[in-house]
Parts: sequence; C-alpha cells; structure tokens
Amino acid sequence: MVEESMRWSRLLVLGLLVLVAGGLGWLGCDSISTSSFGREVVVGAVDDPELVANEVHMAISNSTARRALGYLSCGTGNPIDDCWRCGPEWHLHRKRLADCGIGFGRNAIGGRDGRYYVVSDPGDDDPVNPRTGTLRHAVIQDEPLWIVFKRDMVITLKQELIMNSFKTIDGRGANVHIANGACITIQFVTNVIIHGLHIHDCKPTGNAMVRSSPSHYGWRTMADGDGVSIFGASHIWVDHNSLSNCADGLVDAVMGSTAITISNNHFTHHNEMYAIGGSADPTINSQGNRYLAPTNPFAKEVTKRVDTDSNKWKSWNWRSEGDLLLNGAYFTPSGAGASASYAKASSLGAKSSSMVGSITSDAGALGCRKRSQC
Repeated sequence: MVEESMRWSRLLVLGLLVLVAGGLGWLGCDSISTSSFGREVVVGAVDDPELVANEVHMAISNSTARRALGYLSCGTGNPIDDCWRCGPEWHLHRKRLADCGIGFGRNAIGGRDGRYYVVSDPGDDDPVNPRTGTLRHAVIQDEPLWIVFKRDMVITLKQELIMNSFKTIDGRGANVHIANGACITIQFVTNVIIHGLHIHDCKPTGNAMVRSSPSHYGWRTMADGDGVSIFGASHIWVDHNSLSNCADGLVDAVMGSTAITISNNHFTHHNEMYAIGGSADPTINSQGNRYLAPTNPFAKEVTKRVDTDSNKWKSWNWRSEGDLLLNGAYFTPSGAGASASYAKASSLGAKSSSMVGSITSDAGALGCRKRSQC
C-alpha cells in the first residue's frame, strides 16, 4: 500500500465521469427486453455514443433551466439528483432512482424489477455459506433485488463481495460502511447500481473459496484491494458514494467493461483515482472535476494506464476538459481527446471549473433519513 504521505490529500470528483470501453464480448447492438417499469432492460454495449452524449447534454440543460425558473423546490441543476431528491417521501419510492441515470450507464436498472432485500446482519463469517440477512447473501442471489439496510452498520468483508446481475445496493437512510477488509467486485455481470455507501480502507484478499451465486463457489486468487472492481461487466452505475484509502484503485474498470456511469462520488486520500486499462481500449471523459495532488513530486499524475506500453495506450481516448488541477496535479490525455461525442457526455459541460466547489458540495454518500428531504 502506498504510504499516507504519497496519497492524495484530497480528490473530489463530482458531476459525471463517464466511461466507455469496447470489445471482449461486449461489442455490437444492445439486447433489449420489455419491463413493467419505466425503462426497458438493456444488456450489451452502448450502440450509439453520439446519441447518448446528446441525451446527457439535453438532460443537463433542462435541469439547469428548471432550477433557474424555480420549478423544483430542491433544484440543483444536477439532473440525476433533481430526478429523485425533491420530496421527503423518497424512501417510499426508492426504485425511482433506477430511472434517473444519465450517460453511458443510463440503462443500468439494477434490482428495479425485483423485491426488496433488507440487510440486517453486518457479519461476513463464511464467504462460501453466507447467512440470510447479510449483504453477501443478498448480492449472490440469481433474482433481481433492491438491497437496503435496516440500520447503520460497518461491514468488514473477509473476501471480495462478488455481485450477481440485476442488483442495487442502496445505502440511503442508513450510514453504511464497507471498510477494513475486502470490497466490491462486479465481474462478468450486468445491470448493477451502487449508491450511497462509504467504501474505504479496502485491502488485498484472496487465495480462498468465495461464493458468487446460490449454485456456484470457487477459488479466488489474490485481489488488488480496489474499492469497486469492474471486470468484463456492462451497464454499471456508481453514484453518490464516498471512497478512500484503498490498497489499489478506488474504482477500477478493466477487461472490456462497458456502459458505465460514475457520478456524484467523493474520492479522497489515494494516489490513483481510476485504474482503467488492459486491452479494453477505454474512453474516459473527465470534466468539471477537482484534483488536488499531494506534496510528493512523484505522485502528481491523475491518470494511470495499467500494465500497457505507451505505444498502445496513446490511441486510447482519454480527455480532460474544465477540470480544476491543483498543487501540480496533471492529467495525461491521449487519443483523439477532442471527440465531440465524449466531450458532451459530462454533467458539468456548461460550468466553469472555478464553480466546482459549490456544484460538488453534495459529493459522496448523502446523509438521507426517512421522512426528510434527502
């Protein structure tokens, strides 16, 4: 683990950092099925990035205009938050969140079409045979589930929390920490939403048996200690979480992961924010974010290409626009960089980086309580 003095003293990321990666089984058109809720179920890669970018731009413009006109009592200009935060009865309509995503992960419905599962037990005694009521027991189920928490809790995982498809982990209404152990792995699955968690002090674990579904468990090699590891997965939305102090990346999206939105999160105390790379040729649009580098002169770079020669990653489209880079922090762009499609896919496209402080005041996990406006 990197020494504390080498970590970011503060790394605040808000708005939208939208990620797209093609290839490795996720290329081609979306596969769509019907649903009884607002949005159709989509599995597969983003088919038209230009269309998605235009939709994001329109959503932001509309939300900002409504705020200026006073149409919403809690209008923030953030189209995601304005979609669900404006009333004290949000807890009676939790699944509305699934229809509030924008960007490339906008079709991630999580467990919207399933029942609620209430986590009442913070324990993780047996990663192969988890007890009913634990978070691990919830996330491995085959059915869609919207997972909530009975009370405040700190969950220290013995091994990676390996998620199954069509799950939402919704920490709103409780102060939930996943800390001081293994953290979250989203591997070869689809339609996952992670919202409202404190994820920190994640450690390398592995060389152990871990269950990934009711019918399967297997041997896991050593994990790096990422906060959220996204590996060969699609339609993932990570929103309003607070992440810090992980042994490796805070959010790590690799191996052809695609259709991902990372929004409204608060990232602190780490020397790398995202470890995205491999052969997946990911596209990153970073806009309107705040990066504060540590004093260590060798820990100033925001970006990281994982185990890849520069001759390969120089064609990857990594772009920074309107970011606030402090204390010598720098973003290494590559590829086309100026692609209009990806430049539009940002929640802060029309905002100056000098406004980031006020715009991002609600970064990270929110202190939501039932019967109060969140």
